[in-house]
Amino acid sequence: MKTIWKPIWLATGCMVLAFSAITMTAQAPSKPKHINRAIELLEQGLTIYYTGSHSGIEGTFEQGKKDAQTWADYISYDMEHAPFDVKGLAEYMKGLAAGGPTKSGHRTPAVIVNVPVNGTDEATVRANAWMFQQVLATGVHGVLLTHADTPGAVRAFIEACRFPNREQGVGQQGLQEGRRGAHGNSTAAQIWGVSTAEYEAKADVWPLNPNGELLLGLKEEDKYALANVEENVRIPGVAFAEWGPGDMALSLGVHSGAVNDPRIVAARAKVFAAVKANHMFFLNTCNAENVVDMIKDGVRICAGNPAAAEIGRKYMNRQMPY
Repeated sequence: MKTIWKPIWLATGCMVLAFSAITMTAQAPSKPKHINRAIELLEQGLTIYYTGSHSGIEGTFEQGKKDAQTWADYISYDMEHAPFDVKGLAEYMKGLAAGGPTKSGHRTPAVIVNVPVNGTDEATVRANAWMFQQVLATGVHGVLLTHADTPGAVRAFIEACRFPNREQGVGQQGLQEGRRGAHGNSTAAQIWGVSTAEYEAKADVWPLNPNGELLLGLKEEDKYALANVEENVRIPGVAFAEWGPGDMALSLGVHSGAVNDPRIVAARAKVFAAVKANHMFFLNTCNAENVVDMIKDGVRICAGNPAAAEIGRKYMNRQMPY
Protein backbone atom coordinates (compact mmCIF):
# COMPACT_ATOMS: atom_id res chain seq x y z
CA MET A 1 0.00 0.00 0.00
CA LYS A 2 1.20 3.51 -0.80
CA THR A 3 0.30 6.82 0.83
CA ILE A 4 0.04 9.87 -1.44
CA TRP A 5 -0.93 13.46 -0.77
CA LYS A 6 -3.80 15.11 -2.55
CA PRO A 7 -4.35 18.91 -2.73
CA ILE A 8 -7.65 20.25 -1.36
CA TRP A 9 -9.49 22.80 -3.54
CA LEU A 10 -11.69 25.51 -2.00
CA ALA A 11 -15.03 26.51 -3.49
CA THR A 12 -13.42 29.74 -4.67
CA GLY A 13 -11.13 27.74 -6.94
CA CYS A 14 -8.00 28.59 -4.96
CA MET A 15 -5.73 25.88 -3.66
CA VAL A 16 -4.77 26.04 -0.02
CA LEU A 17 -1.51 24.71 1.24
CA ALA A 18 -3.04 21.85 3.12
CA PHE A 19 -3.01 18.21 2.21
CA SER A 20 -4.95 15.19 3.26
CA ALA A 21 -3.55 11.72 3.33
CA ILE A 22 -5.39 9.10 1.29
CA THR A 23 -4.61 5.47 0.86
CA MET A 24 -4.25 3.99 -2.60
CA THR A 25 -4.05 0.30 -3.30
CA ALA A 26 -2.62 -1.30 -6.41
CA GLN A 27 -5.07 -0.95 -9.28
CA ALA A 28 -5.98 -3.76 -11.61
CA PRO A 29 -5.01 -3.18 -15.25
CA SER A 30 -7.65 -1.59 -17.45
CA LYS A 31 -9.62 -3.80 -19.79
CA PRO A 32 -7.59 -4.54 -22.94
CA LYS A 33 -8.77 -3.04 -26.22
CA HIS A 34 -7.56 -6.08 -28.18
CA ILE A 35 -7.35 -9.80 -27.51
CA ASN A 36 -3.93 -9.71 -29.17
CA ARG A 37 -1.61 -7.71 -26.93
CA ALA A 38 0.95 -7.25 -29.71
CA ILE A 39 -1.64 -5.50 -31.88
CA GLU A 40 -2.69 -3.25 -29.02
CA LEU A 41 0.90 -2.06 -28.59
CA LEU A 42 1.67 -1.70 -32.30
CA GLU A 43 -1.51 0.32 -32.70
CA GLN A 44 -0.01 2.83 -30.25
CA GLY A 45 3.17 3.11 -32.31
CA LEU A 46 5.23 1.19 -29.77
CA THR A 47 7.97 -1.36 -30.33
CA ILE A 48 7.17 -4.87 -29.13
CA TYR A 49 9.44 -7.68 -27.91
CA TYR A 50 9.07 -11.42 -28.28
CA THR A 51 10.58 -14.57 -26.87
CA GLY A 52 11.08 -17.99 -28.44
CA SER A 53 13.73 -19.99 -30.24
CA HIS A 54 14.24 -22.22 -33.27
CA SER A 55 14.77 -25.18 -30.94
CA GLY A 56 11.07 -25.04 -30.17
CA ILE A 57 8.94 -24.65 -27.05
CA GLU A 58 7.87 -27.62 -25.00
CA GLY A 59 4.29 -28.08 -26.14
CA THR A 60 2.70 -29.00 -22.84
CA PHE A 61 -0.09 -27.66 -20.65
CA GLU A 62 2.30 -27.01 -17.77
CA GLN A 63 4.74 -25.08 -19.95
CA GLY A 64 1.87 -22.95 -21.17
CA LYS A 65 0.83 -22.15 -17.58
CA LYS A 66 4.39 -21.11 -16.81
CA ASP A 67 4.74 -18.95 -19.94
CA ALA A 68 1.43 -17.14 -19.31
CA GLN A 69 3.35 -14.65 -17.16
CA THR A 70 6.15 -14.07 -19.68
CA TRP A 71 8.05 -10.78 -19.78
CA ALA A 72 7.54 -10.68 -23.56
CA ASP A 73 4.79 -9.02 -25.59
CA TYR A 74 4.31 -12.17 -27.64
CA ILE A 75 5.63 -15.68 -27.90
CA SER A 76 7.18 -17.00 -31.10
CA TYR A 77 6.26 -20.68 -31.28
CA ASP A 78 8.51 -22.48 -33.74
CA MET A 79 7.31 -25.43 -35.78
CA GLU A 80 9.50 -24.67 -38.79
CA HIS A 81 12.60 -26.38 -37.39
CA ALA A 82 11.00 -28.00 -34.34
CA PRO A 83 8.41 -30.79 -34.85
CA PHE A 84 5.04 -29.92 -36.40
CA ASP A 85 3.02 -30.98 -33.35
CA VAL A 86 -0.45 -29.45 -33.39
CA LYS A 87 -1.59 -31.50 -30.39
CA GLY A 88 1.31 -30.13 -28.35
CA LEU A 89 0.52 -26.59 -29.50
CA ALA A 90 -3.13 -27.03 -28.51
CA GLU A 91 -2.12 -28.18 -25.00
CA TYR A 92 0.26 -25.26 -24.71
CA MET A 93 -2.50 -22.78 -25.61
CA LYS A 94 -4.80 -24.34 -23.00
CA GLY A 95 -2.03 -23.92 -20.44
CA LEU A 96 -1.61 -20.24 -21.35
CA ALA A 97 -5.33 -19.69 -20.80
CA ALA A 98 -5.20 -21.52 -17.46
CA GLY A 99 -2.16 -19.53 -16.34
CA GLY A 100 -3.61 -16.14 -17.29
CA PRO A 101 -4.58 -13.44 -17.33
CA THR A 102 -1.32 -11.66 -18.09
CA LYS A 103 -0.09 -8.71 -16.05
CA SER A 104 -1.53 -6.42 -18.72
CA GLY A 105 -4.98 -7.97 -18.29
CA HIS A 106 -5.01 -10.02 -21.50
CA ARG A 107 -6.36 -13.55 -21.34
CA THR A 108 -3.13 -14.97 -22.74
CA PRO A 109 0.07 -13.64 -24.27
CA ALA A 110 -0.15 -13.42 -28.05
CA VAL A 111 1.34 -16.44 -29.84
CA ILE A 112 2.69 -16.33 -33.40
CA VAL A 113 3.67 -19.61 -35.04
CA ASN A 114 6.36 -20.37 -37.62
CA VAL A 115 4.73 -23.02 -39.81
CA PRO A 116 6.95 -25.37 -41.88
CA VAL A 117 5.55 -24.28 -45.24
CA ASN A 118 8.03 -22.49 -47.48
CA GLY A 119 6.46 -19.82 -49.69
CA THR A 120 8.40 -20.89 -52.76
CA ASP A 121 5.35 -20.54 -55.01
CA GLU A 122 1.56 -20.40 -54.95
CA ALA A 123 1.07 -24.12 -55.62
CA THR A 124 3.26 -25.12 -52.67
CA VAL A 125 1.38 -22.88 -50.25
CA ARG A 126 -2.07 -24.01 -51.46
CA ALA A 127 -1.08 -27.67 -51.16
CA ASN A 128 -0.04 -27.13 -47.54
CA ALA A 129 -2.74 -24.67 -46.48
CA TRP A 130 -4.16 -27.26 -44.08
CA MET A 131 -1.21 -26.55 -41.77
CA PHE A 132 -2.20 -22.91 -41.35
CA GLN A 133 -5.79 -23.85 -40.64
CA GLN A 134 -4.90 -26.50 -38.05
CA VAL A 135 -2.56 -24.11 -36.26
CA LEU A 136 -5.13 -21.30 -36.20
CA ALA A 137 -7.74 -23.67 -34.78
CA THR A 138 -5.66 -23.97 -31.59
CA GLY A 139 -6.30 -20.30 -30.80
CA VAL A 140 -2.97 -18.73 -31.77
CA HIS A 141 -2.82 -15.06 -32.72
CA GLY A 142 -0.69 -15.08 -35.85
CA VAL A 143 1.37 -17.04 -38.37
CA LEU A 144 4.68 -16.49 -40.18
CA LEU A 145 5.26 -17.65 -43.75
CA THR A 146 8.87 -18.81 -44.12
CA HIS A 147 10.89 -18.20 -47.30
CA ALA A 148 8.11 -16.00 -48.68
CA ASP A 149 9.51 -15.86 -52.20
CA THR A 150 6.70 -14.87 -54.57
CA PRO A 151 3.56 -12.70 -54.56
CA GLY A 152 1.48 -15.74 -55.48
CA ALA A 153 2.72 -17.59 -52.41
CA VAL A 154 1.92 -14.61 -50.20
CA ARG A 155 -1.61 -14.30 -51.63
CA ALA A 156 -2.26 -18.01 -51.08
CA PHE A 157 -0.99 -17.69 -47.50
CA ILE A 158 -3.28 -14.79 -46.65
CA GLU A 159 -6.29 -16.43 -48.28
CA ALA A 160 -5.67 -19.63 -46.31
CA CYS A 161 -5.77 -17.69 -43.04
CA ARG A 162 -8.97 -15.71 -43.75
CA PHE A 163 -12.63 -16.62 -43.77
CA PRO A 164 -14.50 -16.23 -47.09
CA ASN A 165 -16.83 -13.52 -45.80
CA ARG A 166 -14.15 -10.84 -45.51
CA GLU A 167 -14.20 -7.77 -47.72
CA GLN A 168 -11.14 -5.68 -46.88
CA GLY A 169 -8.41 -6.03 -49.50
CA VAL A 170 -10.23 -8.49 -51.74
CA GLY A 171 -9.56 -7.60 -55.37
CA GLN A 172 -6.42 -5.64 -54.56
CA GLN A 173 -3.08 -6.96 -55.87
CA GLY A 174 -4.90 -10.11 -57.00
CA LEU A 175 -6.05 -11.08 -53.50
CA GLN A 176 -9.08 -13.36 -53.55
CA GLU A 177 -11.57 -14.26 -50.85
CA GLY A 178 -10.44 -16.29 -47.87
CA ARG A 179 -10.50 -20.07 -47.86
CA ARG A 180 -10.43 -20.90 -44.18
CA GLY A 181 -13.21 -23.18 -42.96
CA ALA A 182 -15.46 -22.87 -39.92
CA HIS A 183 -14.51 -26.11 -38.18
CA GLY A 184 -12.16 -25.60 -35.27
CA ASN A 185 -13.46 -22.12 -34.50
CA SER A 186 -15.15 -23.20 -31.27
CA THR A 187 -11.84 -24.52 -29.93
CA ALA A 188 -10.02 -21.31 -30.78
CA ALA A 189 -12.87 -19.26 -29.31
CA GLN A 190 -12.44 -20.98 -25.94
CA ILE A 191 -8.78 -19.95 -25.83
CA TRP A 192 -9.68 -16.35 -26.68
CA GLY A 193 -12.51 -16.37 -24.12
CA VAL A 194 -15.20 -15.36 -26.61
CA SER A 195 -18.18 -16.99 -28.31
CA THR A 196 -17.72 -18.79 -31.61
CA ALA A 197 -19.57 -15.98 -33.38
CA GLU A 198 -17.28 -13.38 -31.78
CA TYR A 199 -14.23 -15.39 -32.76
CA GLU A 200 -15.34 -15.56 -36.38
CA ALA A 201 -15.84 -11.79 -36.35
CA LYS A 202 -12.45 -11.05 -34.77
CA ALA A 203 -10.23 -13.70 -36.38
CA ASP A 204 -9.13 -11.60 -39.31
CA VAL A 205 -5.87 -9.97 -40.36
CA TRP A 206 -4.81 -6.69 -38.78
CA PRO A 207 -4.24 -3.89 -39.75
CA LEU A 208 -6.06 -4.56 -43.03
CA ASN A 209 -9.12 -5.17 -40.86
CA PRO A 210 -8.84 -2.66 -37.97
CA ASN A 211 -10.96 -4.98 -35.82
CA GLY A 212 -8.88 -8.05 -36.63
CA GLU A 213 -6.82 -9.94 -34.06
CA LEU A 214 -4.44 -11.95 -36.29
CA LEU A 215 -0.91 -10.90 -37.23
CA LEU A 216 0.50 -12.39 -40.43
CA GLY A 217 4.19 -12.03 -41.18
CA LEU A 218 6.67 -12.85 -43.94
CA LYS A 219 10.22 -14.11 -43.79
CA GLU A 220 11.99 -12.49 -46.74
CA GLU A 221 15.03 -14.62 -46.10
CA ASP A 222 16.63 -15.69 -49.39
CA LYS A 223 17.68 -14.27 -52.75
CA TYR A 224 14.39 -15.25 -54.39
CA ALA A 225 12.34 -13.36 -51.80
CA LEU A 226 14.78 -10.46 -52.05
CA ALA A 227 14.20 -10.18 -55.79
CA ASN A 228 10.41 -9.94 -55.24
CA VAL A 229 10.25 -8.18 -51.90
CA GLU A 230 8.59 -4.99 -53.14
CA GLU A 231 5.75 -7.00 -54.70
CA ASN A 232 5.53 -9.49 -51.84
CA VAL A 233 4.89 -6.86 -49.16
CA ARG A 234 2.25 -5.07 -51.25
CA ILE A 235 -0.20 -7.95 -50.90
CA PRO A 236 -2.96 -6.77 -48.51
CA GLY A 237 -3.13 -8.60 -45.20
CA VAL A 238 0.53 -8.72 -44.24
CA ALA A 239 1.39 -6.89 -41.01
CA PHE A 240 5.14 -7.38 -40.68
CA ALA A 241 8.24 -8.84 -42.28
CA GLU A 242 11.78 -9.83 -41.39
CA TRP A 243 14.87 -10.46 -43.45
CA GLY A 244 16.27 -13.66 -41.85
CA PRO A 245 20.00 -12.85 -41.80
CA GLY A 246 21.19 -16.44 -41.38
CA ASP A 247 19.27 -17.94 -44.28
CA MET A 248 19.75 -14.80 -46.36
CA ALA A 249 23.52 -15.06 -45.96
CA LEU A 250 23.60 -18.68 -47.05
CA SER A 251 21.37 -17.93 -50.03
CA LEU A 252 23.70 -15.13 -51.12
CA GLY A 253 26.76 -17.33 -50.73
CA VAL A 254 27.98 -15.60 -47.59
CA HIS A 255 28.99 -17.17 -44.28
CA SER A 256 25.99 -16.95 -41.93
CA GLY A 257 28.03 -15.02 -39.36
CA ALA A 258 29.30 -12.37 -41.77
CA VAL A 259 26.75 -9.73 -40.78
CA ASN A 260 28.88 -6.85 -42.07
CA ASP A 261 29.34 -8.24 -45.56
CA PRO A 262 28.14 -5.59 -48.07
CA ARG A 263 25.72 -8.06 -49.66
CA ILE A 264 24.09 -8.74 -46.28
CA VAL A 265 23.90 -5.06 -45.40
CA ALA A 266 22.32 -4.30 -48.77
CA ALA A 267 19.79 -7.14 -48.39
CA ARG A 268 18.60 -5.87 -45.02
CA ALA A 269 18.34 -2.34 -46.35
CA LYS A 270 16.23 -3.47 -49.31
CA VAL A 271 13.78 -5.45 -47.18
CA PHE A 272 13.56 -2.68 -44.59
CA ALA A 273 12.89 -0.05 -47.27
CA ALA A 274 10.11 -2.14 -48.82
CA VAL A 275 8.50 -2.71 -45.42
CA LYS A 276 8.61 1.01 -44.57
CA ALA A 277 7.24 2.02 -47.97
CA ASN A 278 4.17 -0.17 -47.37
CA HIS A 279 3.61 1.04 -43.79
CA MET A 280 4.31 -2.39 -42.32
CA PHE A 281 6.30 -3.36 -39.22
CA PHE A 282 9.91 -4.51 -39.48
CA LEU A 283 11.28 -7.31 -37.29
CA ASN A 284 14.93 -7.42 -36.26
CA THR A 285 17.09 -8.87 -33.51
CA CYS A 286 17.73 -6.39 -30.69
CA ASN A 287 19.93 -6.39 -27.62
CA ALA A 288 20.50 -4.05 -24.69
CA GLU A 289 23.29 -2.24 -26.53
CA ASN A 290 21.46 -1.49 -29.78
CA VAL A 291 17.74 -1.48 -28.95
CA VAL A 292 17.43 2.31 -28.74
CA ASP A 293 19.20 2.74 -32.09
CA MET A 294 16.92 0.07 -33.60
CA ILE A 295 13.86 1.93 -32.36
CA LYS A 296 15.17 5.21 -33.77
CA ASP A 297 15.73 3.45 -37.09
CA GLY A 298 12.11 2.31 -37.18
CA VAL A 299 12.25 -1.29 -35.93
CA ARG A 300 8.92 -2.10 -34.27
CA ILE A 301 9.27 -5.83 -33.54
CA CYS A 302 12.33 -6.99 -31.64
CA ALA A 303 13.61 -10.51 -31.16
CA GLY A 304 15.13 -9.55 -27.86
CA ASN A 305 15.57 -10.41 -24.20
CA PRO A 306 14.32 -8.96 -20.91
CA ALA A 307 17.19 -6.45 -20.70
CA ALA A 308 16.58 -5.10 -24.20
CA ALA A 309 12.84 -4.94 -23.56
CA GLU A 310 13.27 -3.02 -20.33
CA ILE A 311 15.51 -0.41 -21.97
CA GLY A 312 13.28 -0.10 -25.03
CA ARG A 313 10.10 0.21 -23.00
CA LYS A 314 11.55 2.94 -20.84
CA TYR A 315 12.86 4.81 -23.88
CA MET A 316 9.39 4.86 -25.43
CA ASN A 317 7.66 5.69 -22.12
CA ARG A 318 5.35 2.73 -22.29
CA GLN A 319 2.30 3.00 -20.05
CA MET A 320 0.78 -0.47 -20.47
CA PRO A 321 1.72 -2.75 -17.55
CA TYR A 322 4.22 -5.46 -18.35
